[in-house]
Amino acid sequence: MEITRNDDGTLLVPVTPERAHVEEGEDPDTVEVTAEPTTRLLHPGEGGYDEALAEWDLQQHGGESAVSTADGRQEAMALVHAVAEDPDHAVADAVAELDDPSASAEALRHVLVGGIHSVEGFAAEVAEAEGGEPIPAHQATKIIGEILAELD
Repeated sequence: MEITRNDDGTLLVPVTPERAHVEEGEDPDTVEVTAEPTTRLLHPGEGGYDEALAEWDLQQHGGESAVSTADGRQEAMALVHAVAEDPDHAVADAVAELDDPSASAEALRHVLVGGIHSVEGFAAEVAEAEGGEPIPAHQATKIIGEILAELD
């Protein structure tokens, strides 16, 4: 089962059911197994969300490693800043203005693969380059997910 990204940014991730514990001498066929959910819905900012979003992105691109370039990172920072500053800013319009959408996408994938500390560092870098306060990591992750979904 694959991870599904919903339009609201939430991720539906598969959950591996726990194995049933069989005591010595018990017949494994008679042990009751509690039905556990087979999926879990993760919201931006929730534990495991960043990792799941990075996994979702890898799933979309056949497991290829992301490579970030300086130009791609600059455009990605400006794009994330524009979307963060204006909640009504249409992601599609912002993406249409990119000079090199694939380089920006690769830069954002590179940020996600690095995990929460990478996202926090990127948010601080965006604030330094574009001005303002750093975007909270969960918000930056959600924006990155929206941008990547639009770029795909």
